[in-house]
Amino acid sequence: MSPSYLEQVVKEHSQQISRLETLLANFVQTTQSAILELKLEMKEFKEEMKVFKDGMETFKLEMKDFKDEMRAFKDEMKGFKDEMLEFKDGVEDFKLEMKDFKDEMLEFKNEMKAFKDEMRAFKDEMKAFKDEMLEFKNEMKAFKDEMLEFKNEVRAFIEEMKEFKEEMIAFKEEMRAFKRESQKQWGELANRLGTFAEDIAAPNILRIAREHARNEELVYYAVRIRKKNPQVRGAMREVDAIVEYETFVCVNETKTSPRKQDIDAFKRFVESGEFQKYFPDYKNKRVIPIFASLYMEPSLINYATKKKVLVFAMGEDTMDIQNTELLPLYFFN
Repeated sequence: MSPSYLEQVVKEHSQQISRLETLLANFVQTTQSAILELKLEMKEFKEEMKVFKDGMETFKLEMKDFKDEMRAFKDEMKGFKDEMLEFKDGVEDFKLEMKDFKDEMLEFKNEMKAFKDEMRAFKDEMKAFKDEMLEFKNEMKAFKDEMLEFKNEVRAFIEEMKEFKEEMIAFKEEMRAFKRESQKQWGELANRLGTFAEDIAAPNILRIAREHARNEELVYYAVRIRKKNPQVRGAMREVDAIVEYETFVCVNETKTSPRKQDIDAFKRFVESGEFQKYFPDYKNKRVIPIFASLYMEPSLINYATKKKVLVFAMGEDTMDIQNTELLPLYFFN
């Protein structure tokens, strides 16, 4: 191999190595630039990620606050719903109370109508009482106007329902007291006219006896019976009413202003055998004492009950037995 050829080969290799070195230098420079640029981009990306992470933390806190607010709002809505349901129940209860009150007033109106019909029979004698009823009618009209005004106030002030209910209860008691007082006054007037025993007490005693007579037949019924004592010359006794059935006889004593002494005297007359002296036909029958007055104080009713004497007086609608606990003692049905 000639030296020129070797030189030529070496020269070519040198040139190739020079080109390779140049390419390697360019590659190194390019690579370093790319790495530097990549580092800058990574740094920028890392900063962006940090900002994003901070933003996510803030967003997470905001979402937590929002979630808490929504839970609080949900609880408030539940409480509001419960309050609305309670208010609705209160309104329904009030509606029912108003309906009951309306029914009571309608019933009272019907009772007053029946009372007015009964009073027509005493028109001439009852003029003074009619004036009292006219005054009561005006009071009722004024009361109706007051109730209308109160109703309008209730619509605007629902919180005052309790006070309204208490006023209605008081009014109901006043109406019952008025009714009792009216019945008492009516009885006193009727007693003064001398018609109470015949027109009011006796028919109702007959009704009570009929209700407890079971299948027995009415034998005798009369009012204001005057009988002589066949054993004592000149002795006379009057009984206000007698209702006789097959096995028992009801004896009535009626008083305008009853007293304890009257109850004691009536009990002695019936249980001592004196009654049978004037009415010997009833020796073998069960005698039922009925003491009557249109109105009797509760203390007198209790006293008569202890003496085992039936008390007959005005009830809610008509005259009736006031100590019904004694009924089984005399009526065995």
